[in-house]
Amino acid sequence: MSKEKLLSIALLIVGFVFSIYFGYNNYQEKKRLKEANAELTNQINQLEQTISRNNQIIADNELSKRELENQSLERQEQINEQLKDNDCAKQFVPMPVSASLYNRAKGIRESTDTTQSIK
Repeated sequence: MSKEKLLSIALLIVGFVFSIYFGYNNYQEKKRLKEANAELTNQINQLEQTISRNNQIIADNELSKRELENQSLERQEQINEQLKDNDCAKQFVPMPVSASLYNRAKGIRESTDTTQSIK
């Protein structure tokens, strides 16, 4: 055989080996990417479930808050009705006592106010 034929056969063999090598590397990379994609998809699904649960908790808490506010209003109306005809309720309350009660009620309202941003 001539040197040219041997050289062309050697080049074909080297080309074939490189194509097999690159094909195998491509296959392994594709396999790794599929696994990474599956793992990320699983994590996204878990996060979506967590978000859904958290949104349900928030909705339940908002409902409970509204129910408690309604109960509080009903109780305040009952107290006002009971105090309406009570002579004691019409008497002067000393300023330090009324200010203390006002500040306490204001603090309770502010602590349950969800419209304020949390810092």
